[in-house]
Amino acid sequence: MQITGARFASIADLPSRPDPLAGGKQPLHQPNAFPVLKDHQVQMPETVAPERLLAAILGSTEDAILSFALDGTIQTWSHGAERLYGYSAAEMTGHPLVRLLPVCEVQVYDGLLRTAINGEFPHCENRERLCKDGSIVPVNLTHVPIRNEQGEITGILERGREPSWNNGSKTPEAQLRFLAEQMPLALWTTDHNLRITSNWGAGLLAARIRPGELVGRSVFEYLKCQDPHTAPIMQHYEALRGASSRFEYKRKNRVLEIHLEPLRSPTGEIIGCIGAGLDVTERKESEERIRYQATHDALTGLANYREFLETLEREVCRGERSNRSFALLLLDLDELKRINDRLGHLAGNRALQRLADVMKEQCRSTDLAARYGGDEFAVLLIDADSGMAQLIAGRVESALRNEEKELPLKVSIGSSVYPADGRTAQELLEVADQRLYQRKKTARKKGLAAR
Repeated sequence: MQITGARFASIADLPSRPDPLAGGKQPLHQPNAFPVLKDHQVQMPETVAPERLLAAILGSTEDAILSFALDGTIQTWSHGAERLYGYSAAEMTGHPLVRLLPVCEVQVYDGLLRTAINGEFPHCENRERLCKDGSIVPVNLTHVPIRNEQGEITGILERGREPSWNNGSKTPEAQLRFLAEQMPLALWTTDHNLRITSNWGAGLLAARIRPGELVGRSVFEYLKCQDPHTAPIMQHYEALRGASSRFEYKRKNRVLEIHLEPLRSPTGEIIGCIGAGLDVTERKESEERIRYQATHDALTGLANYREFLETLEREVCRGERSNRSFALLLLDLDELKRINDRLGHLAGNRALQRLADVMKEQCRSTDLAARYGGDEFAVLLIDADSGMAQLIAGRVESALRNEEKELPLKVSIGSSVYPADGRTAQELLEVADQRLYQRKKTARKKGLAAR
């Protein structure tokens, strides 16, 4: 049977039409119920209309059957849905399905609507729904597409069925395990010898580990590590001594946030460990992207003004403790305004990017290169003296002047050294800035004299 996009709220709302199978007071066994025609064909009764057949299904099943459009608006509502969720058809038809969703299910529901447009539907899955009385009921859901006569998906038919254990036929332990297997966690327990006694949770699916598959193996064997002083084995031993721990653990390019606790018997005796691991790789990558955007210049990829000043302050504090020197370079790209006026701002941006690339190439990996302002840049040279500062400055000037396939660029550079030129970040910046503009002034005078 093909379910089309016809809209009806309940059985009572369906269009009435004569039932060709209803024979009034006809007897059950009529000898001429199927009269023979002249061509010896049997005359069959008229086919039951799809609307009436679907109405019979909706009215007879105990399953919570409902349909909703791709915008989430509920279109049909069965008696089973009313029984399970507590809402009548009049209360739900025309309203969004999110009325049935706990907060934790909204994101999953949004993903279902997005994938449904592409014709992708998940297999049977266990979810939760919010009832009229405010309670949350676990349901086993199946989704199938509703198509129009052209074969286009216009909606989704959902069948919800209450799990068998929810009526009390299973133990509380089985109910807890069922719920745990829906959580995006990896859960496990061990004995005193760190041998795994149970493992479950949906978080293990990414690692292709089925619930119970690790039972009997030791934590050492699974992690392929025998060192009791490395994470997370060390934290397991701490749990056996009664200590709780929470830490991040990297394994096979993934980052897990792990929480370990001592596993206690009903009498309070520690009999092993219980652990929970949540894959936070995507969250860590997102945090790293946000941090990078907050500390780096979008055009050049160098550290921004704020990151540079914070690093400079830390280096000043380190210099006070260790009595080590470091150097500071301030760079100014000459005639950037002229480049913008003559060649356009895209060419000006390209010139800034070229200077940034040269700084990255000529600086050491321990140094910090930054875009200090519009056309001003800075370099923090760690563990460097004035000789090293002049060497790096010369390399940058030479690379810009002799770069092939590009117009030559000129840059003015001023430097300062800790502690000879100052013992605070402000003093070092002022000295470097004065020397930069002195060089800029000297170069301008030479240019006028040359003309």
